[in-house]
Amino acid sequence: MLVLTQSVIRASFVNCTQGEAKRLAVPNDLEFRPWDDLDFLGWRDPAAPQRAYLVAEAEDGLVGVALRAAQQTGRVRRSMCSFCLTNHTGDGVSLMTARKAGRDGRQGNSVGAYVCSDLACSLYLRGRKHAGPRMHETLSVEEKIERTRATLAAFLRKVTD
Repeated sequence: MLVLTQSVIRASFVNCTQGEAKRLAVPNDLEFRPWDDLDFLGWRDPAAPQRAYLVAEAEDGLVGVALRAAQQTGRVRRSMCSFCLTNHTGDGVSLMTARKAGRDGRQGNSVGAYVCSDLACSLYLRGRKHAGPRMHETLSVEEKIERTRATLAAFLRKVTD
């Protein structure tokens, strides 16, 4: 992924106002992110953990999406991320919903996906972060990355269409 700056990140958001994008909490550690290993930049707002953000390269350029994480139930369960197919126990996967862009979003329409709660899908895929035993697959790491990128692109299209 390209190395991103705060101003580029803020300008990429498609499902919030410019004022909301100016006020959102952008990570302070951008220069230390493992950009070569990221398929998208994702983070949670430390001051409001139910808020999450995702910025990814799309066909038409960068697309930033403001997300809202569903309230965790506290039950011990096993869940799978719909982006990277990583299995997690406990609260490792959250339902993240994104208000749709444009008129549909202003009317209250949204889309959702079950995603790694820490939005570190790229690192799980590459073995840089671990969540427990992985499901055995015959795909190569590159093929898993492509599958994740395709799933992410489909999610972003649902938000922007």
